[in-house]
Amino acid sequence: MDRLKQVETFVAVAAKGSLTAAARAEGVAPAVIGRRIDALEERLGVRLLVRTTRRLTLTHEGSAFLESAQRLLTDLANAEASVGAGGVKASGHLRITAPAGFGRRHVAPLVPAFIAQHPDVSLSLNLSDRLVDIVNEGYDCAIRVGDLPDSSLVSVRLADNRRLCVATPGYLTRAGTPRTPADLARHECLTLSSEASQSRGWAFMVDGAVTHLRPGGRLDCSDGQVLREWCLAGLGIAWRSAWEVESDLAEGRLVAVLESFAAPPNGVHALFAQRRHLPLRVRLWIDFLKHMYSDERYWRGGG
Repeated sequence: MDRLKQVETFVAVAAKGSLTAAARAEGVAPAVIGRRIDALEERLGVRLLVRTTRRLTLTHEGSAFLESAQRLLTDLANAEASVGAGGVKASGHLRITAPAGFGRRHVAPLVPAFIAQHPDVSLSLNLSDRLVDIVNEGYDCAIRVGDLPDSSLVSVRLADNRRLCVATPGYLTRAGTPRTPADLARHECLTLSSEASQSRGWAFMVDGAVTHLRPGGRLDCSDGQVLREWCLAGLGIAWRSAWEVESDLAEGRLVAVLESFAAPPNGVHALFAQRRHLPLRVRLWIDFLKHMYSDERYWRGGG
């Protein structure tokens, strides 16, 4: 019996949760699947699966072997694709998570082009401002904006994330233009509420060092998109990322202030679990985003 077929069958059974489902997907009898698993366990000398009439579970050895088997099949598929007539060809399911606001504007719109390039890849996109645990929740890659906490995850910087203070021309005509960060104390500032991110406040360069301020105002919100809308309504000054307000600035709806005090940019990152062999579909997704985000024309036209 073909050894590779045994491994493929084991991975299929583990993924589908039963011999019957794996047999149905392949179009063979469940007894055929059972014989392959029996042969694999006999060859390895360990029990990989515990089978009852009601359920199928992996043993400790089965869980360890499954990870190696999946990596083996991925590497084989990548090797075949790299020398095939069609060039590099990714396949499989890609699970991505990204912050809600950034994901709506700069991840979701790029998915159709990526899927068109890789028709054998399927993709699920989760948009959430919650800090998703990508390892335990089964995600292949997370897009994160801002400073990264210490983590065992691998990060790839995709783009710079500039942050700046913005307001409408009308608001600045009424309230005046701040000349230094200290002037914000006399302005209505639209801030993220305490349970949101930016817990250290707004960042500025003052006397050669990054300084964080907590400006006040009558309005705060946990959603950055709402802050942008309030800012566009002339209700005050907001501290937003350039990716969110670039088009507003270009079209004159908003004006940047305190630009000479702008803090150095943080980053837009792709994060993934530490793996010796990254699946091809994940690597191509990260390369695709990096290529798109590295083009200045994208940011001028995007969002």
